[in-house]
Amino acid sequence: MALVDRAHGLREPVARYFPGLLLCGTIAAAATFLSEHYGGPAMLFALLLGIAFNFTAEEGKAKVGVEFASKFVLRLGVGLLGIRITMGEIAAFGWQTPAVVAALIALTMATGFVAARAFGRQWRFALMTGGAVAICGASATLAIAAVIPHNDKTERNVLFTVVAVTTLSTVAMVLYPILFGLLGIDDREIGFLIGATIHDVAQVVGAGYSVSDRAGDAATVVKFMRVAMLPVVLVAIVLALRATGAGKQDARVPLLPWFMVLFIALSATASFAALPETLTGAVETASRAMLLTAIAALGVKTSLKAMMAVGGGHIGVVTVETLVLLVAAVAAFELFLSLA
Repeated sequence: MALVDRAHGLREPVARYFPGLLLCGTIAAAATFLSEHYGGPAMLFALLLGIAFNFTAEEGKAKVGVEFASKFVLRLGVGLLGIRITMGEIAAFGWQTPAVVAALIALTMATGFVAARAFGRQWRFALMTGGAVAICGASATLAIAAVIPHNDKTERNVLFTVVAVTTLSTVAMVLYPILFGLLGIDDREIGFLIGATIHDVAQVVGAGYSVSDRAGDAATVVKFMRVAMLPVVLVAIVLALRATGAGKQDARVPLLPWFMVLFIALSATASFAALPETLTGAVETASRAMLLTAIAALGVKTSLKAMMAVGGGHIGVVTVETLVLLVAAVAAFELFLSLA
């Protein structure tokens, strides 16, 4: 009887997630079919097909599963990528790349304060948007919002920042691979620029692997360098706020995301142990399927109406930060990394 009750208890959450996961999985399969038979990147096909089904994300049975796919499935897929990226590939970037990444983060966040003042916005908004653009999109927005003092505009600004950086990341996912391809550089270098400039992890992965596996691997590594800076930035914000008496007494600095820990663990294992090819192949296949499914979910959640609705001074701040990061990353690559 206990086993029956337990099975019944498991059936309910599965039933809630199944319609959305089925929708996203079907879109991912269709994107794969189009890519294999007509050419073009499967990631981009999954995004565009997903957008056509946005109406299912607003309400209905698919909503919960789509949300699950866009978050947990995405993060698990990114974590599993670690099995194909060894420590040697990470070390191949040298010390210059982390230094450039840190400098780009500092420049972008400083730009946020300048742009916020120019557009008549507050320092809280500058911190949230600067961190979102410089580090890791919506995740950085929520983390920074957790450690700064709130006011009556905080919730609205958090929601706006998440929508804005997701919108700009989606646009960048389509345009940046084309733009960087015009520079006449190889796939690994394109991957660096994608990883250094696009805001959210999902769109970095989608843009990188739409170019090639080599570009996707490089983009993922560089993006994780940015994500790894989030705890450092949060500590700096907390210390600065407490020094001025404005910090939240219950502020807590989060640890690294669990999927990044999984990525590092698998990368270390693949670097120092001879894993069976069947195992690594199966994990890589599962990771690719999860990422395609997650990108499809991202498309389903993307509302063209909402994308067109973001405007005014708020979007001006985020756009300036995005353009400064883009120009600075290309300049840093041309001046420093291309000579390394």
